[in-house]
Amino acid sequence: MITSTRSTEPGHGVPADVDRYSYAESTGAARTTNAPAWDNGDPDISRVGRRAAGSRGRGLHGQLVQQLGQMIVSGDLGADRPLVPEEIGQRFEVSRTVVRESLRVLEAKGLVSARPNVGTRVRPVADWNLLDPDIIEWRAFGPQREDQRRELCELRLTIEPLAARLAAADCREDVRQRLGDMVDIMTHALGQGDALTFSRADTEFHALLLQAAGNRMLEHLSGIVASALQVSGGAVSGCEQPTEASVGLHQRIVDAMGSGEAGAAESAMRQLLTPQDSGAQGASGAPGSGAVPAPREH
Repeated sequence: MITSTRSTEPGHGVPADVDRYSYAESTGAARTTNAPAWDNGDPDISRVGRRAAGSRGRGLHGQLVQQLGQMIVSGDLGADRPLVPEEIGQRFEVSRTVVRESLRVLEAKGLVSARPNVGTRVRPVADWNLLDPDIIEWRAFGPQREDQRRELCELRLTIEPLAARLAAADCREDVRQRLGDMVDIMTHALGQGDALTFSRADTEFHALLLQAAGNRMLEHLSGIVASALQVSGGAVSGCEQPTEASVGLHQRIVDAMGSGEAGAAESAMRQLLTPQDSGAQGASGAPGSGAVPAPREH
């Protein structure tokens, strides 16, 4: 939650107070009538994405982008809703500069539009940049979380098996070694019950694989996949829970890349990313089933 604006803002030579909207400017019958309904019955409007809001050290500007972005994505600020800068400044106790720059960021993400004589308004979902990592995160922790996870899973199933095939066809030894290192880290983290380290190694594995495909458009999607891995949360695919089966499939991909078996790399990646329900896990190589090769020995 944004609590203070009394320090000098970076890049400006005057205290933030000089540039603030005073309380008197944003009160009165006319403004109260037209003001956005910020509160929605809950005094803590940052409830939609409290985890995300505290995860970035971007100062007041970053905090306001988070707050407004989460409110838009959650539906608290619906499509075509006017955003009055004065009201935002008063509500969040931030300066004109912070409000202006934050709205520019949100406009670049497709969440709002600013037009002369119309003002700034929230845009419909169809206009959002749904591949923006921030929007991925906000959707994943809002009411659209299930749709977001499903859509991310479907996207990954489309692009990552292809990336594995392309990478296996012509993979440099240093890249393959780095992928193997990530599997080793996942193996160790699994044994230690360290889900965070497992997740970080898994994220690097998939991002590196996309970069190794030799296709710049696929490489551009590596950041999106990283975001997907970090916010997916539910047991949608084999990547999202530290298991022996998951480690085994990652190792199978590395082995296929080492032997140049593009089809095998693609198949293993598809199996890894295919959603599994609880009843099918045993048949598809869940822990203890013996259906997936164990991680490599040293």
